Amino acid sequence: MTSSTTRFTDRVENYIKYRPSYPADIIEYLKSEGILKSDSVIADIGSGTGISAELFLKKGNTIYGVEPNDAMREAAEKLLSAYSNFRSINATAEDTTLPDNSIDLIICAQAFHWFDIPKVKIEFNRILKPSGRVCLIWNERILDGNPFLVEYEKLLLKYGTDYKNVRHENIDEKKLNEFFESGFIKKTFPNKQVFDLAGVTGRLLSSSYTPQYNSPLYEPMLAELNEIFEKNQMNGRIEFLYDTNIYVSLLVPA
Repeated sequence: MTSSTTRFTDRVENYIKYRPSYPADIIEYLKSEGILKSDSVIADIGSGTGISAELFLKKGNTIYGVEPNDAMREAAEKLLSAYSNFRSINATAEDTTLPDNSIDLIICAQAFHWFDIPKVKIEFNRILKPSGRVCLIWNERILDGNPFLVEYEKLLLKYGTDYKNVRHENIDEKKLNEFFESGFIKKTFPNKQVFDLAGVTGRLLSSSYTPQYNSPLYEPMLAELNEIFEKNQMNGRIEFLYDTNIYVSLLVPA
């Protein structure tokens, strides 16, 4: 299986263009609960191309983006170059290189399922301040949200190289309870993207489990995607519907 730190290297361009952002309501919720403050120092672990970091940077928080993939980290540095409060770090979730007790809030967006959880628990406890929190964030595609999404899921199951193994749904409540030993709060926010055919193709190819251009499955996969798009589009567009789920806890005991 491709290493979790390199598997998105060839997907960066599509990832930047076609992956969804996160609802701004997340920020307002974290503020209302006293979890996020104007001076909170945040570590975005597995920060990727900077999509999640930008949400907090816009509010003035200092963000340390920890990302081991060179291509994704460089994309984030370019995207977020206008923010003086962004710090890019070449490191892993298990060894962030951040100082002890330096972080108010750890966020992990679309990245948690790649981590070595026992090692990450130790590392998170090391870098968090005593009152620090952890917030996991996922955009979870609503598999039966509309007829297109039903067929899109079948497409992924048919062509995905290791799709069943890496789905976010594999991180179930049992695993979350093992990580958040003190318990956690779950909140859900609606989210969506609207795509034309080029957009939905880019969205598909941004996923690490889809065949690449040199695979014999690549052209048949795109042909089938074209078919289900044409069958379900309205005025040349389809909707990707998501539940954006966040899981928030106090610091995680090692």
